[in-house]
Amino acid sequence: MAKQTSVELTRILEAPRERVFSLWTDPEELKKWFAPGEMTVPLAEVDLRPGGQYQIVMQNREGDIYSPSGTYEEIVPNEKLVFSWQWADSDVVTRVTVVLRSLAPHKSELTVIHEGFPQAEMRDKHSEGWSSCLMNLEAAV
Repeated sequence: MAKQTSVELTRILEAPRERVFSLWTDPEELKKWFAPGEMTVPLAEVDLRPGGQYQIVMQNREGDIYSPSGTYEEIVPNEKLVFSWQWADSDVVTRVTVVLRSLAPHKSELTVIHEGFPQAEMRDKHSEGWSSCLMNLEAAV
């Protein structure tokens, strides 16, 4: 079996970590940024509790739909989120950890770790996707 690989990205954001946390947990906020590039998010559902489910529907200009969903495993308000990640058309389940750290009253550090990829190609595609999503997140703060 191929060695599992992971993605880790860190960004410094000009916003308090409470604001950044809400961008990750409020469905209306997720619709503003949680897709790469110019894709839109017509649907975001969040049941924010350990064992609760989430679903995101991303749509490109051609109308193609991409939809990850999963279960919240750990929630520490304004500090940490851990959730499973599975694409609608895949049986591969990975894990995302989001860590927030205050740097100043209106500045925070965001680290996203996505792990459990069975192959480097899948990791690399997710790395590109997360990089683009985080650019949209930076614009949303």
